[in-house]
Amino acid sequence: MDRMLVVVFDNETKAYEGKKALLQLDGEGSISVYAYAVLAKNADGTATVKQGDDSGPIGTLLGTSFGTLIGILGGPVGMAIGAATGLATGGIFDLNDARIGDDFIDDVTKALTPKKVAVVAEIEEDWTTPVDTRMEAIGGTVFRRALSDVKHTIHDENVAAMKADMAQMKAEQAKSHADRKAKLQEKINQLDSKIQAQLQKAKERREAAERQAQAKVQVLKAKAAAAKAKAS
Repeated sequence: MDRMLVVVFDNETKAYEGKKALLQLDGEGSISVYAYAVLAKNADGTATVKQGDDSGPIGTLLGTSFGTLIGILGGPVGMAIGAATGLATGGIFDLNDARIGDDFIDDVTKALTPKKVAVVAEIEEDWTTPVDTRMEAIGGTVFRRALSDVKHTIHDENVAAMKADMAQMKAEQAKSHADRKAKLQEKINQLDSKIQAQLQKAKERREAAERQAQAKVQVLKAKAAAAKAKAS
Protein backbone atom coordinates (compact mmCIF):
# COMPACT_ATOMS: atom_id res chain seq x y z
CA MET A 1 0.00 0.00 0.00
CA ASP A 2 1.25 3.48 -0.87
CA ARG A 3 1.60 5.63 2.23
CA MET A 4 2.89 8.97 3.37
CA LEU A 5 5.28 8.53 6.30
CA VAL A 6 6.51 11.14 8.77
CA VAL A 7 8.87 10.19 11.60
CA VAL A 8 9.64 12.95 14.11
CA PHE A 9 12.94 12.97 16.01
CA ASP A 10 14.41 15.20 18.70
CA ASN A 11 17.46 16.21 16.68
CA GLU A 12 19.20 15.99 13.30
CA THR A 13 21.54 13.18 14.32
CA LYS A 14 18.68 10.86 15.12
CA ALA A 15 16.78 11.97 12.01
CA TYR A 16 19.72 11.03 9.79
CA GLU A 17 19.89 7.66 11.54
CA GLY A 18 16.19 7.28 10.77
CA LYS A 19 16.73 8.16 7.11
CA LYS A 20 19.55 5.63 6.89
CA ALA A 21 17.37 2.94 8.47
CA LEU A 22 14.56 3.75 6.04
CA LEU A 23 16.85 3.32 3.05
CA GLN A 24 18.24 0.09 4.53
CA LEU A 25 14.70 -1.28 4.71
CA ASP A 26 14.28 -0.30 1.08
CA GLY A 27 17.51 -2.12 0.19
CA GLU A 28 16.34 -5.20 2.03
CA GLY A 29 13.07 -5.19 0.11
CA SER A 30 10.92 -4.67 3.21
CA ILE A 31 9.53 -1.42 1.78
CA SER A 32 9.89 0.74 -1.33
CA VAL A 33 10.93 4.35 -0.82
CA TYR A 34 9.76 6.61 -3.64
CA ALA A 35 10.90 9.93 -2.18
CA TYR A 36 12.27 11.23 1.10
CA ALA A 37 13.48 14.38 2.82
CA VAL A 38 14.87 15.38 6.20
CA LEU A 39 12.89 18.40 7.38
CA ALA A 40 13.93 20.59 10.34
CA LYS A 41 11.43 22.90 12.04
CA ASN A 42 12.82 26.34 12.79
CA ALA A 43 11.97 28.57 15.74
CA ASP A 44 9.95 30.97 13.55
CA GLY A 45 7.66 28.21 12.30
CA THR A 46 9.33 27.79 8.94
CA ALA A 47 11.08 24.58 7.93
CA THR A 48 14.34 23.77 6.23
CA VAL A 49 14.89 20.76 4.00
CA LYS A 50 18.23 19.53 5.30
CA GLN A 51 18.53 16.64 2.90
CA GLY A 52 16.36 15.20 0.16
CA ASP A 53 16.27 12.70 -2.64
CA ASP A 54 16.41 15.31 -5.41
CA SER A 55 18.28 12.99 -7.77
CA GLY A 56 15.54 10.39 -8.11
CA PRO A 57 12.59 10.30 -10.52
CA ILE A 58 10.28 11.88 -7.94
CA GLY A 59 12.56 13.53 -5.41
CA THR A 60 11.15 16.76 -3.99
CA LEU A 61 9.11 17.49 -7.11
CA LEU A 62 6.38 20.04 -6.55
CA GLY A 63 3.00 18.97 -7.83
CA THR A 64 3.22 15.52 -6.25
CA SER A 65 1.63 14.47 -2.98
CA PHE A 66 5.09 14.38 -1.44
CA GLY A 67 6.02 17.88 -2.58
CA THR A 68 2.71 19.24 -1.33
CA LEU A 69 3.16 17.66 2.10
CA ILE A 70 6.64 19.17 2.39
CA GLY A 71 5.16 22.56 1.57
CA ILE A 72 2.32 22.22 4.06
CA LEU A 73 4.68 21.20 6.85
CA GLY A 74 6.73 24.30 6.08
CA GLY A 75 4.11 26.28 7.97
CA PRO A 76 2.07 29.35 7.11
CA VAL A 77 5.12 31.61 6.98
CA GLY A 78 6.66 29.57 4.17
CA MET A 79 9.84 27.55 4.03
CA ALA A 80 13.55 28.30 4.15
CA ILE A 81 14.80 25.74 1.66
CA GLY A 82 18.18 24.06 1.71
CA ALA A 83 20.02 25.01 -1.48
CA ALA A 84 20.94 21.41 -2.21
CA THR A 85 17.34 20.35 -2.76
CA GLY A 86 16.53 22.77 -5.54
CA LEU A 87 13.02 23.09 -4.11
CA ALA A 88 11.89 26.68 -3.83
CA THR A 89 8.45 27.46 -2.51
CA GLY A 90 6.59 29.59 -0.02
CA GLY A 91 3.21 29.70 -1.73
CA ILE A 92 -0.13 28.24 -0.77
CA PHE A 93 -0.52 24.47 -0.81
CA ASP A 94 -3.81 22.65 -1.32
CA LEU A 95 -4.41 19.88 1.20
CA ASN A 96 -6.36 17.96 -1.43
CA ASP A 97 -3.17 17.65 -3.49
CA ALA A 98 -1.48 15.85 -0.61
CA ARG A 99 -4.15 13.11 -0.74
CA ILE A 100 -4.19 12.80 3.05
CA GLY A 101 -6.59 14.04 5.72
CA ASP A 102 -6.22 17.27 7.66
CA ASP A 103 -6.23 15.27 10.90
CA PHE A 104 -2.96 13.64 9.80
CA ILE A 105 -1.45 17.08 9.15
CA ASP A 106 -2.66 18.26 12.58
CA ASP A 107 -1.09 15.27 14.35
CA VAL A 108 2.25 15.75 12.58
CA THR A 109 2.27 19.52 13.12
CA LYS A 110 1.68 19.11 16.85
CA ALA A 111 4.63 16.72 17.09
CA LEU A 112 6.95 18.62 14.75
CA THR A 113 7.64 21.53 17.06
CA PRO A 114 10.57 23.98 16.70
CA LYS A 115 14.03 22.36 16.85
CA LYS A 116 12.62 18.92 16.07
CA VAL A 117 13.49 17.16 12.83
CA ALA A 118 11.40 14.79 10.72
CA VAL A 119 12.03 12.22 8.04
CA VAL A 120 9.25 12.62 5.50
CA ALA A 121 8.82 9.90 2.88
CA GLU A 122 6.42 8.46 0.38
CA ILE A 123 6.68 4.69 0.60
CA GLU A 124 5.04 1.41 -0.24
CA GLU A 125 4.80 -1.11 2.59
CA ASP A 126 2.85 -4.32 3.09
CA TRP A 127 3.07 -4.23 6.88
CA THR A 128 4.08 -1.64 9.44
CA THR A 129 6.33 -3.58 11.80
CA PRO A 130 9.66 -3.16 9.95
CA VAL A 131 9.47 0.63 9.86
CA ASP A 132 7.98 1.00 13.34
CA THR A 133 10.57 -1.28 14.94
CA ARG A 134 13.56 0.51 13.39
CA MET A 135 12.26 4.03 13.99
CA GLU A 136 11.10 3.49 17.56
CA ALA A 137 14.50 2.01 18.42
CA ILE A 138 16.10 5.29 17.33
CA GLY A 139 13.58 7.36 19.27
CA GLY A 140 11.31 8.39 16.41
CA THR A 141 7.56 8.98 16.60
CA VAL A 142 5.92 7.45 13.54
CA PHE A 143 2.95 8.91 11.65
CA ARG A 144 1.61 7.25 8.52
CA ARG A 145 -1.40 7.56 6.29
CA ALA A 146 -2.47 5.71 3.18
CA LEU A 147 -2.72 7.91 0.10
CA SER A 148 -6.28 8.34 -1.09
CA ASP A 149 -7.28 7.89 -4.73
CA VAL A 150 -7.19 11.04 -6.81
CA LYS A 151 -10.78 12.04 -7.48
CA HIS A 152 -12.14 15.06 -9.29
CA THR A 153 -15.79 14.76 -8.29
CA ILE A 154 -15.78 17.95 -6.22
CA HIS A 155 -14.24 19.96 -9.07
CA ASP A 156 -16.71 18.53 -11.56
CA GLU A 157 -19.63 19.43 -9.31
CA ASN A 158 -18.32 22.95 -8.75
CA VAL A 159 -17.84 23.54 -12.46
CA ALA A 160 -21.30 22.17 -13.27
CA ALA A 161 -22.89 24.45 -10.67
CA MET A 162 -21.05 27.52 -11.96
CA LYS A 163 -21.99 26.71 -15.56
CA ALA A 164 -25.64 26.47 -14.51
CA ASP A 165 -25.41 29.87 -12.82
CA MET A 166 -23.78 31.36 -15.90
CA ALA A 167 -26.45 29.94 -18.21
CA GLN A 168 -29.13 31.52 -16.03
CA MET A 169 -27.33 34.87 -16.07
CA LYS A 170 -27.04 34.77 -19.84
CA ALA A 171 -30.74 34.02 -20.18
CA GLU A 172 -31.53 36.91 -17.85
CA GLN A 173 -29.11 39.18 -19.71
CA ALA A 174 -30.93 38.59 -22.99
CA LYS A 175 -34.12 40.05 -21.49
CA SER A 176 -32.52 42.93 -19.57
CA HIS A 177 -32.04 46.61 -20.29
CA ALA A 178 -28.64 47.97 -21.31
CA ASP A 179 -27.50 49.03 -17.84
CA ARG A 180 -28.47 45.67 -16.36
CA LYS A 181 -26.85 43.81 -19.30
CA ALA A 182 -23.49 45.39 -18.49
CA LYS A 183 -23.67 44.39 -14.82
CA LEU A 184 -24.66 40.84 -15.72
CA GLN A 185 -21.86 40.65 -18.27
CA GLU A 186 -19.36 41.58 -15.58
CA LYS A 187 -20.66 38.77 -13.35
CA ILE A 188 -20.62 36.34 -16.29
CA ASN A 189 -17.00 37.23 -17.01
CA GLN A 190 -16.02 36.71 -13.38
CA LEU A 191 -17.80 33.37 -13.27
CA ASP A 192 -16.18 32.26 -16.50
CA SER A 193 -12.75 33.08 -15.05
CA LYS A 194 -13.54 30.92 -12.02
CA ILE A 195 -14.67 28.06 -14.23
CA GLN A 196 -11.49 28.21 -16.28
CA ALA A 197 -9.40 28.27 -13.09
CA GLN A 198 -11.21 25.18 -11.77
CA LEU A 199 -10.73 23.34 -15.06
CA GLN A 200 -7.04 24.25 -15.14
CA LYS A 201 -6.57 23.10 -11.55
CA ALA A 202 -8.26 19.77 -12.28
CA LYS A 203 -6.05 19.36 -15.35
CA GLU A 204 -2.90 20.07 -13.32
CA ARG A 205 -3.92 17.50 -10.71
CA ARG A 206 -4.52 14.84 -13.34
CA GLU A 207 -1.16 15.58 -14.95
CA ALA A 208 0.61 15.52 -11.57
CA ALA A 209 -0.99 12.16 -10.73
CA GLU A 210 0.11 10.77 -14.09
CA ARG A 211 3.68 12.05 -13.62
CA GLN A 212 3.83 10.55 -10.16
CA ALA A 213 2.55 7.17 -11.35
CA GLN A 214 5.10 7.11 -14.18
CA ALA A 215 7.90 8.12 -11.82
CA LYS A 216 7.03 5.29 -9.43
CA VAL A 217 7.19 2.81 -12.30
CA GLN A 218 10.65 4.10 -13.16
CA VAL A 219 11.76 3.73 -9.53
CA LEU A 220 10.66 0.10 -9.46
CA LYS A 221 12.28 -0.61 -12.84
CA ALA A 222 15.56 0.90 -11.66
CA LYS A 223 15.49 -1.20 -8.50
CA ALA A 224 14.74 -4.36 -10.47
CA ALA A 225 17.60 -3.61 -12.87
CA ALA A 226 20.00 -2.95 -9.99
CA ALA A 227 19.00 -6.20 -8.28
CA LYS A 228 19.45 -8.14 -11.54
CA ALA A 229 22.88 -6.61 -12.12
CA LYS A 230 23.92 -7.41 -8.56
CA ALA A 231 22.75 -11.04 -8.94
CA SER A 232 24.68 -11.50 -12.19
